[in-house]
Amino acid sequence: MAAYLVRRIGYGLVTMFGVLFLLFVLFFAVTDPDDIARKAVGERARPDVYVQWKKNHGYDKPLFFNTQASGASRYTDTLLFEHYRRMLTLDFGRSDADDSEISRRLREGAGPSLGLTVPLFAFGLVLSVAVALFVAFFRETYVDRLMLVVCMLTMSVASLLYIIAGQYLAGVLLRWFPISGFDPSSAVIGRFLALPVLIGIVTGFGSDVRFYRTIFIEEMNRDYVRTARAKGAGDARVMGRHVLRNALIPILTNVVIAIPFLFTGALLLESFFGIPGLGSLTVEAIQSNDFSTLRTIVFLGALLFIFGQILTDLSYALADPRVRLA
Repeated sequence: MAAYLVRRIGYGLVTMFGVLFLLFVLFFAVTDPDDIARKAVGERARPDVYVQWKKNHGYDKPLFFNTQASGASRYTDTLLFEHYRRMLTLDFGRSDADDSEISRRLREGAGPSLGLTVPLFAFGLVLSVAVALFVAFFRETYVDRLMLVVCMLTMSVASLLYIIAGQYLAGVLLRWFPISGFDPSSAVIGRFLALPVLIGIVTGFGSDVRFYRTIFIEEMNRDYVRTARAKGAGDARVMGRHVLRNALIPILTNVVIAIPFLFTGALLLESFFGIPGLGSLTVEAIQSNDFSTLRTIVFLGALLFIFGQILTDLSYALADPRVRLA
């Protein structure tokens, strides 16, 4: 186990360095620092304003090799080295748009994002697994066919339409929930998060139920299920203890990878409901050409994905004793 973990961490580090290089190429080699400065201060600014802005944000250095320096500074006094140093030390600097500290904005946005994504993830997982287990038990019956139709209908509607319809019905007509805004106080936070959480659950309900249903039906056709029934095991015991337990590997694959991305927020839900989380921060960075913030968010997303992959492999061994990590 220890040797496998060290090897997976090594692979993850190599992948992370590769992701950082691709980010550098996309944000600096493809997009010229002069273009970043023009988008930040405006097209009609004086040339000296561009020079000063690039100096303040560290964009005035050469890309890969500094011919004006000597010794190790030829390689360290470059945008490439500074890019790796900032990302690896989590020193993300300041925003290109308003000079605010990126780390502070990330800390402020993490709370609202987790307040939305954690209940959305937990309730959606429990509901979809329970419904899928129920439908799989009644496979090839009218219950199964009806639920498949419902799943296809929910999957056929765009998530944006769910958001607009939910805001209009529950927010404007019925006035059950506010359609925008966020208040972190415990007395009212539930009113602001209930509608986006409900819409998020409905949006992913169809695809999740169909995925888990397929897994459960495949397990129900195994020999050990027929053996358990032949020994007199009841339906509840077969479905709960045997089918669900042995289907944990594909479920964990879908679940554990999704956990790290709870920190990055939900872009559409946060934007339309005015939740100041990391999803809204990403949208704002795109709209304002805030390359430094956008680069940081992309890096954190890749870092969390790598962490999720390692965590998934480890969870296999914990869920199934037959899995051996070597």
